[in-house]
Amino acid sequence: MTRDLFPPDAIQFASTRSDALQQLQEFVPFAGRYSRHRNHVLPGHKNVSRLSPAIRHRLITEEECSAAPLERYAPSTIEKFTQEVYWRRYWKAWLSLRPQVWSNYLDDLQLINNSPRYEMARERATLCQSAKGPVALMNHFARELQTTGYLHNHARMWFAGWWIHVERLPWQLGAHFFFKNLLDADPASNTLSWRWVAGLQTPGKTYLPRRSNIEKYMSPDLLDTLQEGLEILERPTAVHPGAAERERITHPGPDPETLPDNRNAGIWVHEEDLLPEASPLSPLKPKAVLVSGNFEVWEKFDFCGPKRKWLMAALEDARLRAENHFRVSPEIVTQTHQLQSITKWARREKLRQVVALRPQVGPLADLIPNIRQELASHDVELLLLDRAKDRAARSLATGSFFSFWKKCQREFPEISA
Repeated sequence: MTRDLFPPDAIQFASTRSDALQQLQEFVPFAGRYSRHRNHVLPGHKNVSRLSPAIRHRLITEEECSAAPLERYAPSTIEKFTQEVYWRRYWKAWLSLRPQVWSNYLDDLQLINNSPRYEMARERATLCQSAKGPVALMNHFARELQTTGYLHNHARMWFAGWWIHVERLPWQLGAHFFFKNLLDADPASNTLSWRWVAGLQTPGKTYLPRRSNIEKYMSPDLLDTLQEGLEILERPTAVHPGAAERERITHPGPDPETLPDNRNAGIWVHEEDLLPEASPLSPLKPKAVLVSGNFEVWEKFDFCGPKRKWLMAALEDARLRAENHFRVSPEIVTQTHQLQSITKWARREKLRQVVALRPQVGPLADLIPNIRQELASHDVELLLLDRAKDRAARSLATGSFFSFWKKCQREFPEISA
């Protein structure tokens, strides 16, 4: 019987913009040693910023996270931290150019969940998700993930490598397990990271969880209580996916949409980007504002309790900020589906246009064609605006991350100023 030396619910994550900005400032003094200590998995995760949920849902931006440490350190000192912030932007841009990777993942997941061929894999996956696997450390990570909505990045790598290459389970089931529990999971970083561990994202490269690496970077106090099963990870062997081809660019990017008519426009704030007051929406004078979560997806992907609670708090914070900025009392949707809530709101407010920030590839973007069509049937136009940096990043993500990073340093001088 093992015992966790720190309760998984001991760590908190900022669910408001003010708390996220405060947490960023508190992390700045530690940013200078981030590159040396970031891989160490310690109780409380003090070696990392713990801002990934706020960044993922845009309570704060990548630019803000990158700029804050530059007030204290030289760009070279914090380059690794800035790179990690931009990995999330890279994954989103990469997937936006290759949306078939997301749709293929969903198709595979549906097949695995419904085919008798995968019945034993599903049963084994359920045991591993329930912290009943043969490796005590991985059981601890499964409990921490489901209790807190978070895992340190190194722990995620170990867990994914163990899931795929030791337990021989479909990576799609592991990606779904993370997606429904991680506060910071987005379709791009989550799906593509699991593909990378599996050897699909960069053909020929996989990630193996080795005992020696775990013992080097895992908190000794915790690891001492979780020795059971570590011998399984002494000489892991990779499951190679076969001949994996590089994914082609199939969607260069949407054309910019026309600017809205302020007189009859309403702003829709969704959970993919909760910072309307610092976005292309900022100068608008909307007739009405709607703030909504993607509750249909919450149900479809079976989001865990901590994730739903965090998202509800973030949505309420966005509502308060939107009211202060746009001087309009926003309506907040707490349970109905996107299509129903947006259509009813637009008709009730007699809108001619609904304006929102463009969601990246993922569940909400999948709903956009139906939302656009339904609104159009009521003579309401849906306009999607891009953040300039997001649009620029798409054109830079044609190759590897480090190629992308070099281009970003030229394109976005503020990250290396």
